[in-house]
Amino acid sequence: MVPTDRKAAKEAERQQRIEAQNRLRIANETGDERYLMPRDKGEQKRYTRNFIDSRWMFGEFMMFIILAFLVISLVFQSNLQIQVFVQLALWVVIALIILEAIVTSILLKRRLVAKFGHMERGVRMYAAMRGMQFRKLRLPKPQVARGAKVD
Repeated sequence: MVPTDRKAAKEAERQQRIEAQNRLRIANETGDERYLMPRDKGEQKRYTRNFIDSRWMFGEFMMFIILAFLVISLVFQSNLQIQVFVQLALWVVIALIILEAIVTSILLKRRLVAKFGHMERGVRMYAAMRGMQFRKLRLPKPQVARGAKVD
């Protein structure tokens, strides 16, 4: 159907879009399952978020570490020994982050299978990506404190 008043229809559509965005923003801050995006919905995803948010993850500091390596390599670009050291250290950091993601996903799988009987598809990648984000920038916002017991 074609609206008779296009200006009013456009304004109503705009208001609906703003309302939906506000619901999503509030859901991301409070963890309300009804309005979360599909990638964040479900019991296992909530458990995964709480599991990752309750831990200190080396991956969340990855950007700071890489930035420090970049600054060091730019400052000492004429010194070949420091360049080699920085490059090797960067590879070690990347290896540690990958190792941490693998170990965390194994622990998470054990807990999910024990609690739910199976693990949904995509939960491991969801956990790895969340573990590499700054805690303050994670959406939905963390609902548990670091060091909290997740059951």
